[in-house]
Amino acid sequence: MMKFARYSLAVSFSPIGSNVFAKSFRFPVVGCIYRGNLESSRLFSASCWREQLNGKNGVVAKQYLPPWFSVAPMMDWTDNHYRTLARLISKHSWLYTEMIAAETIVHQKDNLDRFLAYSPDQHPIVLQIGGSNIENLAKATELANAYCYDEINLNCGCPSPRVAGHGCFGVSLMLDPKFVAEAMSAIAANTNVPVSVKCRIGVDDHDSYDELCDFIYNVSSFSPTKHFIIHSRKALLNGISPAENRSIPPLKYEYFYGLLRDFPDLTFTINGGIASIVEVNAAREAGAHGVMIGRAAYNNPWHILGHVDTAIYGVPSSGLTRRQVLKKYQVYGDSVLGKYGHKPTVRDIVKPLLNLFHSAPGNGLWKRKADAAFRSCTTIESFFEETLVAIPDSVLDSPAAEPPPGRGDLFADIDSLLPPPYETREEEIVLCA
Repeated sequence: MMKFARYSLAVSFSPIGSNVFAKSFRFPVVGCIYRGNLESSRLFSASCWREQLNGKNGVVAKQYLPPWFSVAPMMDWTDNHYRTLARLISKHSWLYTEMIAAETIVHQKDNLDRFLAYSPDQHPIVLQIGGSNIENLAKATELANAYCYDEINLNCGCPSPRVAGHGCFGVSLMLDPKFVAEAMSAIAANTNVPVSVKCRIGVDDHDSYDELCDFIYNVSSFSPTKHFIIHSRKALLNGISPAENRSIPPLKYEYFYGLLRDFPDLTFTINGGIASIVEVNAAREAGAHGVMIGRAAYNNPWHILGHVDTAIYGVPSSGLTRRQVLKKYQVYGDSVLGKYGHKPTVRDIVKPLLNLFHSAPGNGLWKRKADAAFRSCTTIESFFEETLVAIPDSVLDSPAAEPPPGRGDLFADIDSLLPPPYETREEEIVLCA
């Protein structure tokens, strides 16, 4: 089992009054610190972090729980707004940023808050970076240190043509394990937090179990990388879209569980096709060290994230309701509205909320009202005033119900499907790398 010694901070401030949320609330509002009026607008600086860890400013630190559950990095989806919502619903899920290109961080070094800043209550949080230039990956990591992410992850799994094709990184890096090992060594040398790799099980015709093991062996042997997040599908670089790459190549969970058997000293998180809390627990019961969910956690956040703390981490239910989550999110949203000129807009900030009432009574009317409200509302408070009348009080004021059903037997026969054990071809690997 992978263990982390990390710290999480919760900073409270007074809620903004609103006639939308007329009910009483059990919990203080937890939100982000925004210091745009200071000479340095950085939300979360290294010096601030050290002071907080040392007990200054009256902030109490606590350990994180292990990354048994994480939300996948998703371009245009797992932005600051979504992560704020996710953390309000689940206190213990591990959150990942969108992939940020190392070149972006390096070239925007005077404007880093826009790309790297986040609120301290988003911990534990992992920064995912992408790139194919070792010098830039090292520089980007060094620049990101001031923001105190809990782990740095290298993207070796994105099949997008602009990333894996034109950019020559993402999943294309799996074809060059020597480079990945060198890149991970450079990243690790420029940070004091753990490093990890997110990859696929193969690329195009390079999809045998032995080739996957060669990649894992090289990267783990010649760099400090000991944690791999494995998307259990291969990537096809020509002829299909990134969306099709999430569904057309078949899932091969047996490859993931083969890695657990053949690399017992490493840590592996499984990703791909797992869409319910029941399936998360089934994967862990079969031996997975951690489970990562992507679009299911975005498309149905209440019924996925709302059960993580209790069903996966065994923490007593907070009893938090959607009304309470929205009240806290309103404070956050109105505090960041227009922070960067015209961005973010009301639409930007509300986007992650549009699936909060997935399959609940009033969901359709809520979305129609939202479309109209985007054209007229100038604050998150006014947006809620216009739209939440569509949702019954019984929905707004109920805590998360029982987890939705899932395939509890998804991994029941996995042991009988495992590929033959991997035999390290050390001399050949080193020569070919």
